[in-house]
Amino acid sequence: MHLRSSAPSPLRTRNYRLYFSGQVVSVPGTWLQTVAQAWLVLQLSSSGSALGVTVALQTVPVLLLGAWTGSVADAVDKRRLLLATQAAQGLLALVLGTLTLTGAVELWMVWVLALGLGVARAFDTPTRQAFVSELVSGDALSRAIGINSTVVSAARMVGPAAAGAIIAGVGVGTCFLINAASFLGPLGALLAMDAARLNRPEVPAARGEHAVRAGLSYVRERGELVVPLLMMAIVGTLAFEFQVTIALMAHSAFHLSATGFGLLYAAMGVGAVVSGLALAGRVPGRVRTLTIAAAAFAVALAGVAAAPGPAAAAVFLALAGAASVVYSSSTNATLQLRAEPTMRGRVVALYVMAFMGSTAIGGPLVGVIGQVVGPRASVATGAAGCLAAVLLALTYAYRRPGSLPQLRPRPSSRSA
Repeated sequence: MHLRSSAPSPLRTRNYRLYFSGQVVSVPGTWLQTVAQAWLVLQLSSSGSALGVTVALQTVPVLLLGAWTGSVADAVDKRRLLLATQAAQGLLALVLGTLTLTGAVELWMVWVLALGLGVARAFDTPTRQAFVSELVSGDALSRAIGINSTVVSAARMVGPAAAGAIIAGVGVGTCFLINAASFLGPLGALLAMDAARLNRPEVPAARGEHAVRAGLSYVRERGELVVPLLMMAIVGTLAFEFQVTIALMAHSAFHLSATGFGLLYAAMGVGAVVSGLALAGRVPGRVRTLTIAAAAFAVALAGVAAAPGPAAAAVFLALAGAASVVYSSSTNATLQLRAEPTMRGRVVALYVMAFMGSTAIGGPLVGVIGQVVGPRASVATGAAGCLAAVLLALTYAYRRPGSLPQLRPRPSSRSA
């Protein structure tokens, strides 16, 4: 049985409305930068490997620091930490935009700034996702996760298409400056929140190395958390490398302009928006849903790899976008709804490590495959990764009959 669509709307809570408005302003800017940065690297190097290194540098801090930053997110004031991380990301985007517009940018500069952005996101992402549970709780939390997925999905449609048009019209550097300005939205929202109405855990989380070990032990003892994390690690490493694969397909397989590249990215966003809207009222928190979504993701990526032209690729990318949102949202919901409040930041950090941190390995790997074998092979590698995740889930289900039930949220100690 699915989570009830009649769950209370988190938008009734003022703090969440502020958070939501800030994300609506900021997330499209993030996608502007994602597309613009990939195109800039290809302009500077024409190398799939260089693009893979760029993506890896942006995600390796998440992989190396994720478990520790999760314990930090559990132990500190999340709102204050987010003020720092959002400001840092805006400043880095401003520097990259200035270097690009003045013509001073070189590949090594992009790499240094990508690494800095990765450090900021290593703290920001688990903190931001766990922060939602301080804004709303209970049934409203599951609905908030669905709404957040819709925001990201809509931004994935609007941002890349806008990036293509902006790059063609006024240049790639403008995208970075727009992204820098977009961080004023979440910064203003965080400052306007009523801190006294946040649902903070009554028992403070432990700090330091002991907190990291405690978090890992907590997850290791729970198969319903381990399996989704392992599945996401596989899919995240091989399938969620769109910054590399779509750029290579547009640039090397279809020989498209920046506008065409942006439209391909936007096609994936169309499917993601439709899927995100369908999930806005209920997020299936069960491993069975992850398995079905991973299988659909595999089929869609196989279609992209075999597409004879950009139009067919766009159709399959839309299907891939829909499947990817169901997959990532359900994984996120499964983990957050099953984690104890004092462990939620650490569990979410492990999810972020599997989702984003795995790109530190997958980005260069897929980039090399795209350069040596061809861009279609890089996409097909993602399809194979999704099938491997499906086999993992089925093996777990076979060894533990009845182990793929719907996961219900644990009761929260506070209400929104």
